[in-house]
Amino acid sequence: MPRSDRSLNKTERLFALVLLLQNRPNMTSRDLAEHFGVSRRTIFRDLRTLGESGVPLTYAEAGGYEILEGYQLPPLMFSAREAATLLVGTAFTKLQPDASLRTDADAVGMKIRSVLPDTVRDYIDRLQERTVLSPFNETQAHDATEDEQGLWFELSEAVARQRRVKMTYYVASRDEETVRLVDPLGLVYYSDHWNLIGYDHLRDDIRNFRLDRIKKLRTRFETFEAPVGFDLKEHLRERGTSPENLRMTVRFRERVWRWARRQVPADVEQELPEGDGWIRVTFDFENPTYVARWLLRYGTDVEVVEPTSLRDAVRDQARAIAEQYAP
Repeated sequence: MPRSDRSLNKTERLFALVLLLQNRPNMTSRDLAEHFGVSRRTIFRDLRTLGESGVPLTYAEAGGYEILEGYQLPPLMFSAREAATLLVGTAFTKLQPDASLRTDADAVGMKIRSVLPDTVRDYIDRLQERTVLSPFNETQAHDATEDEQGLWFELSEAVARQRRVKMTYYVASRDEETVRLVDPLGLVYYSDHWNLIGYDHLRDDIRNFRLDRIKKLRTRFETFEAPVGFDLKEHLRERGTSPENLRMTVRFRERVWRWARRQVPADVEQELPEGDGWIRVTFDFENPTYVARWLLRYGTDVEVVEPTSLRDAVRDQARAIAEQYAP
């Protein structure tokens, strides 16, 4: 996001300029001027100042400025685990609606990445390519549940290093535990929990595993190759248009829809004001039970229009709650 000259003094801009060119080489003077919200003349003065201070600037054959390989600002030493933790933290921050938080998170991520050794930077790049936070709505995120703590990093390593894992997994629909051998392909964060997307050797298919249902996990020494042409984001988009999806129509009071829309577990197709302070929302999703649990948090400020299976799921769960607290 471009920053105006008023928001950065010269020293801050010079530091940011070095970080930017280390992370995005081959930017032209016009690109840099637009990024910082200053004139090209100011950028030329800044580049001359950096050159005179010993920063090894060069102009690439393909066009644009870059900093010679090997130059580092005073280093901060991070292990792969520390860097992964910091960068996933900035990614969560970027899901917040506050624009200043997103801008600061971008700056922090750039600073962290700029001081990493090449091997750690490559590791982080692979991990970031295979980690998705809230794929259907990138404006809100929450902390992982207690059950998931300790598994995310181990699985993130397995994803980045393409190491096969063996797990004991709880299948809620059958109330049983099964042992699975899985090739971990990516990590996904939905509105309230982490999920592993992986090739399940037992089912001979790519499946979704909730981290809070993994009871035991062991990373194996053997490596694997991802299915030819597999792309995590494309896989999630295709899953979002699965033939198993149901068309769901739900009415929200306007005052709660402002918050609920950040956590809808799908792409919203329609938002139609109905008057009297209500909005009718339509989206597709394959799991009525999951959506029912999500809707319950809004109480009487939400009403399911269709399908009947979703209305039934909400009613059954509300009835179970009422019976639990009955005298």
